[in-house]
Amino acid sequence: MLLVQHGVPCRTVKMAGRRVAVKAIDWMAFAERVPPNQKAMFNSLKTRSDAIAAKLASLPEKPAAIDWTYYRTAVAKPGLVEEFEKKFSALKVPEPVDTQSAKIDAQEQEAKKSAAAYIQASKQRIAEYEKELEKFRNMIPFEQMTFEDLNEAFPETKLDTKQYPYWPHKPISEL
Repeated sequence: MLLVQHGVPCRTVKMAGRRVAVKAIDWMAFAERVPPNQKAMFNSLKTRSDAIAAKLASLPEKPAAIDWTYYRTAVAKPGLVEEFEKKFSALKVPEPVDTQSAKIDAQEQEAKKSAAAYIQASKQRIAEYEKELEKFRNMIPFEQMTFEDLNEAFPETKLDTKQYPYWPHKPISEL
């Protein structure tokens, strides 16, 4: 199963009998997103990740069983091995509970919504810019324009000589 996590394509693999999901990272896609000034840190991360993955792969799925009969013959104090065996079999190591996946999924959904809204707003801006670009394409070339053509094409350039009869024909606050 291929998924993208933080912009990096990952493949989730569940190993037989293990509850831990091992993720195979697409290092080539990851390397494309790393800036040149962070390549050394990226290479260090990849080296450490490969070392940890190799060590994890070398470990057996289940630990070797303890040979209690050998220890009963080797240990002189009677009852000590039976006590250790009873305590060892009663020992249960709790697995950590996943409390963050729901929060991460909610953040991902929120990010998808904001990205969709940004895309929609961008499409609207693109449509406005295309209209403005079409206006510029259909406009008379600047070399051939008169002041009247310029004021018609760009109303903000028109000087208000009636309200402001003295140069610069604009209020001082707009200068």
